Amino acid sequence: IKSEEILMTMFMFATVQRVGNASLLVYDHSGSQEVVVHTPNAHCFSPGEEIFIKYNGIMTLSIPPQISASCISKIQCIY
Repeated sequence: IKSEEILMTMFMFATVQRVGNASLLVYDHSGSQEVVVHTPNAHCFSPGEEIFIKYNGIMTLSIPPQISASCISKIQCIY
Protein backbone atom coordinates (compact mmCIF):
# COMPACT_ATOMS: atom_id res chain seq x y z
CA ILE A 1 0.00 0.00 0.00
CA LYS A 2 1.34 3.42 -0.94
CA SER A 3 1.46 6.02 1.81
CA GLU A 4 -0.81 8.38 -0.15
CA GLU A 5 -3.48 5.65 -0.23
CA ILE A 6 -3.70 5.46 3.55
CA LEU A 7 -6.33 7.88 4.78
CA MET A 8 -7.13 8.51 8.38
CA THR A 9 -10.59 8.89 9.81
CA MET A 10 -10.79 11.96 11.98
CA PHE A 11 -13.59 13.41 14.07
CA MET A 12 -14.37 16.96 15.09
CA PHE A 13 -16.77 18.31 17.72
CA ALA A 14 -17.90 21.77 16.61
CA THR A 15 -20.53 24.48 16.78
CA VAL A 16 -22.09 25.77 13.54
CA GLN A 17 -21.43 29.49 13.13
CA ARG A 18 -22.62 30.13 9.57
CA VAL A 19 -24.38 28.08 6.86
CA GLY A 20 -23.48 28.47 3.17
CA ASN A 21 -24.78 26.80 0.00
CA ALA A 22 -22.48 23.78 0.27
CA SER A 23 -20.39 24.56 3.33
CA LEU A 24 -20.50 25.35 7.02
CA LEU A 25 -18.30 27.66 9.03
CA VAL A 26 -17.83 25.93 12.37
CA TYR A 27 -15.90 26.48 15.59
CA ASP A 28 -13.75 23.40 16.27
CA HIS A 29 -13.74 22.95 20.05
CA SER A 30 -10.62 20.78 20.26
CA GLY A 31 -8.56 22.95 17.90
CA SER A 32 -9.99 26.27 19.17
CA GLN A 33 -10.33 27.58 15.63
CA GLU A 34 -12.84 28.25 12.87
CA VAL A 35 -12.98 25.63 10.09
CA VAL A 36 -14.85 25.59 6.77
CA VAL A 37 -16.59 22.23 6.31
CA HIS A 38 -17.58 21.31 2.76
CA THR A 39 -20.78 19.26 2.63
CA PRO A 40 -23.66 19.04 0.14
CA ASN A 41 -26.01 18.86 3.16
CA ALA A 42 -25.13 22.25 4.66
CA HIS A 43 -28.78 23.34 4.37
CA CYS A 44 -29.70 20.75 7.04
CA PHE A 45 -27.88 22.69 9.79
CA SER A 46 -28.41 25.97 11.65
CA PRO A 47 -26.11 28.37 13.47
CA GLY A 48 -25.66 27.41 17.12
CA GLU A 49 -26.11 23.67 16.60
CA GLU A 50 -23.51 21.34 18.10
CA ILE A 51 -22.29 18.79 15.54
CA PHE A 52 -19.94 15.82 15.27
CA ILE A 53 -18.02 15.73 11.96
CA LYS A 54 -16.30 12.71 10.40
CA TYR A 55 -13.68 13.49 7.73
CA ASN A 56 -10.65 11.89 6.09
CA GLY A 57 -8.00 13.75 8.10
CA ILE A 58 -7.07 16.12 5.29
CA MET A 59 -7.21 19.78 6.32
CA THR A 60 -5.95 22.65 4.18
CA LEU A 61 -3.40 25.12 5.52
CA SER A 62 -5.60 28.06 4.46
CA ILE A 63 -7.11 30.55 6.89
CA PRO A 64 -9.57 29.35 7.93
CA PRO A 65 -8.62 25.71 7.30
CA GLN A 66 -11.01 23.59 5.23
CA ILE A 67 -12.15 19.97 5.37
CA SER A 68 -14.62 17.82 3.44
CA ALA A 69 -17.06 15.96 5.66
CA SER A 70 -18.00 12.34 5.02
CA CYS A 71 -20.65 12.40 7.77
CA ILE A 72 -22.12 15.06 10.08
CA SER A 73 -24.36 14.30 13.05
CA LYS A 74 -26.29 16.74 15.19
CA ILE A 75 -25.64 16.36 18.90
CA GLN A 76 -28.82 16.32 20.95
CA CYS A 77 -28.43 17.29 24.60
CA ILE A 78 -30.91 15.89 27.08
CA TYR A 79 -31.17 17.82 30.32
